Amino acid sequence: MEALLHYVWKHRLFPLTPMQTTTGEVVEVIDPGLHNRNAGPDFFNAKVRIGGTLWVGNVEMHLLSSDWYRHGHDHDAAYDSVVLHVAETVDTDVVTADGKRLPQLQLEIPASVRENYGRLCRTEDYPRCWPVIPQLSKLTVHAWMSALLAERLQTRAERCLERLAATDGDWERTLFITLARNFGFGLNGDAFEVWARHLPLYAAAKHRDDVFQLEALFLGCAGLLEEAAIPPSAQAAAHDDAYLQRLRREYSYLQHKFQLAAPMEAHHWRYLRLRPQNFPHLRIVQLAQLYARQTAGLAALLHATTREALHAAFDTQATAYWQTHYLFGMPSAHSEKRLSAASRDLLIINTVVPILFAHGQAHSDESEQERAVELLEQLRAEHNFILRQWQQCGLAVETAADSQALIQLKREYCDRHDCLRCRFGYEYLKTNHD
Repeated sequence: MEALLHYVWKHRLFPLTPMQTTTGEVVEVIDPGLHNRNAGPDFFNAKVRIGGTLWVGNVEMHLLSSDWYRHGHDHDAAYDSVVLHVAETVDTDVVTADGKRLPQLQLEIPASVRENYGRLCRTEDYPRCWPVIPQLSKLTVHAWMSALLAERLQTRAERCLERLAATDGDWERTLFITLARNFGFGLNGDAFEVWARHLPLYAAAKHRDDVFQLEALFLGCAGLLEEAAIPPSAQAAAHDDAYLQRLRREYSYLQHKFQLAAPMEAHHWRYLRLRPQNFPHLRIVQLAQLYARQTAGLAALLHATTREALHAAFDTQATAYWQTHYLFGMPSAHSEKRLSAASRDLLIINTVVPILFAHGQAHSDESEQERAVELLEQLRAEHNFILRQWQQCGLAVETAADSQALIQLKREYCDRHDCLRCRFGYEYLKTNHD
């Protein structure tokens, strides 16, 4: 509940009557200061007038003033800069490590704010703040959505930059790892990233003109040519599968030629509740085709400015064998198994946009960062449970920029019950719901 006291201070939800210290001096809050979420006082550089004297310094807050001693602040010089101690209940005087007795303000949390916050914490509904959404102005919604989108882009760009550091600054490999992860389309994302990090791209580059060899290398390194990767029901048919045997022989040759490490173990790949078009075999084959065609390299993606150009760059399909199979030894009806338009949109959202934004940050190129946002605004919003819930509340979700902002809201605020940092939560807390 101390976080709620911080909230009251930060948003100046003060009583209408003049505030006073415990010794009767009038307190005027000119600037509540910068909220500190790390070690040290709760608010930095606050400006408060106490008894006619203007003080500029830090503010520390507790539910009970005696928490000052329980937290050891009386022996910590970092708290010597505190100019005001705020508590919901003042039960003792407080003294700093350098012997200074601090003025104290007893600040009560307004009953309506406490009740609204309790309601948010208790409800299992999602979104919890749904009653207030239809009442929000377009300006409020737009401002918060823009901030959320910026957070989402920054978070995803940082992951790309972490991959860049792990690859010693190799942008092409960073792109490949990011793209591979997103070819997992959710369920197999982690496995695809592990595979891509260990795939010897130097070997793949030497055989880029031979798709069959790429398939053998890609599938072999993924462990999908191993006996353990074939379902028991298909093992008999796979034993007589000529294409599988050719791939195994080719991978054995490449493994010897490049002195490759052992392949991934088959248990990394998941199939439960997975549609056949998302089986890892098919996605890896499509990725091999894309790698061979070289249409989705870094330069091409950085210079593409439209959804149509990027759709063309990601246009890939299965090779002949996989047009009649989803797994080895298990034939399927004939289909080109081309990457769908919806899948290509997801690759743009989850691969191109973060890479473009990260590349722009790394090279101080604001135009690339702006282009990343423009791409999201060109794409239609994704369709998922999160977005349908917000739409039912009356929130317009039209573009991928909208949907990415709301995904950020769900994961970083709603799922963490962090309503006190959410602008929608702020509007809910200050509203009378009776």
